Amino acid sequence: MNKVIITVAVTGSMPTREQNPNLPITPEEIANAAYECYNEGAAIVHIHVRDPKTGKRSMAFEHYAEAVERLRTNCNMIINLTTGPGGQLTVGPDNQPRLEQSFMSSPEKRVEHVLLLKPEMCSLDVGSSNAGFGVFVNAEVVIDKMAELIKQSGVKPEVEIFDIGHIQIANRLMKLGLLGKNAHFQLCMGTRMGVPATAKDAVHLSESLPPGVTWSIFGVGASQIPMVAMGVLLGGHVRAGFEDNLYIRKGQLAKSNAELVARTADIIRSLNKEVASVEEARKILSLV
Repeated sequence: MNKVIITVAVTGSMPTREQNPNLPITPEEIANAAYECYNEGAAIVHIHVRDPKTGKRSMAFEHYAEAVERLRTNCNMIINLTTGPGGQLTVGPDNQPRLEQSFMSSPEKRVEHVLLLKPEMCSLDVGSSNAGFGVFVNAEVVIDKMAELIKQSGVKPEVEIFDIGHIQIANRLMKLGLLGKNAHFQLCMGTRMGVPATAKDAVHLSESLPPGVTWSIFGVGASQIPMVAMGVLLGGHVRAGFEDNLYIRKGQLAKSNAELVARTADIIRSLNKEVASVEEARKILSLV
């Protein structure tokens, strides 16, 4: 494919202002950061929200609503809202859950903002994995319910793949009719407990996807730029932004998400591909 879609993930739930003071926190900052990235070639924005006062992760509907409204006023960017928060189970060294430190919600709560705001896309985590705090939990019954609610809403899910077994889970959702045959996948490379961000693993994951789907890739930290190049070379799409990486190069913090997107666009063009416009992205992803 000659056209490459750029997704920008502007804030995530884990990075902090202590790590990079340029991290957008408030809904206004998140929307403004997305618009800056749109002007540099990003067609999709993946949105997490934060508590504006504390900067910590949030699931508050009003923050999602404000960010979406502000962005829709500025441009026609494809909005992809997260449904990841709500599955973080903290576990102590005695193997007992620390519920007061956990961040667990019902499947209905995890997709509530999606059902109300109707973005064109949203993330769908289909597997569980270890994490620094304990376990990122996505039980089969929860995955099925979230997939069902997302399908009923008419929003297209982006299936998050953190390890090879997650593709088997996605295949099961397709057989159940909860996931379309033209689904979109996100290959998540280099997370602490997930698949490594190597060329070999990128090839293996991309070749293991079901036929007829579209896919994008991102790498965490220093692997962000190499995985952008791998995505382009393998015929996929790419993601950049502060959720995954806070540096423009080794030892130098990025000034903005837009700076990372601009570098991503340069890589795409240097590999003789073109950056997809928002309208082109919608056609590629069957959103129109």
